[in-house]
Amino acid sequence: MMTLRGAGVEVDVRKVGRVLVVGCLVALAVVSTILFVAGARKNSQIAQLHEHGVVVEVTVTRCLGLLGGSGSNAAGYACNGTYALDGHRYSEAIPGDALLAPGSTIRGVAVAGDPGLLSTPAAVAAQHTSWNVFAVPAVLSGVLAVSAGSLLLVRLRRRPLG
Repeated sequence: MMTLRGAGVEVDVRKVGRVLVVGCLVALAVVSTILFVAGARKNSQIAQLHEHGVVVEVTVTRCLGLLGGSGSNAAGYACNGTYALDGHRYSEAIPGDALLAPGSTIRGVAVAGDPGLLSTPAAVAAQHTSWNVFAVPAVLSGVLAVSAGSLLLVRLRRRPLG
């Protein structure tokens, strides 16, 4: 019991502990789910580019320098470009961090059903779907299951029978 400006304050440390543990378990479940979804999305995008990607000519519209660290050194470039696909014109970010001259053209790979999915032929050739993207979320899910199971066992053992 503590006194705060004349009023007494009682804190149930066990209740606070339970709330913190449950909060951590919920956070672990959320992070694990987000990582599973991100991995599945990445694999889906790679598969789409391999299976449905078509080569397009991308015209560079602009490039901006990116600063790193303290802001005193260059960390690469972010370039945008336009391309035509199925009679429509799209403006998207160009993957990579190389400086490209505005007005120049590069080859890209795009998917008609998802025009925002733009890559380079070299990147498409180098990337393959993988189950490795699910390793970390699987480990986190295992930690979550073991932790929740342990807490449940402790709680059941403390509860009197009858």
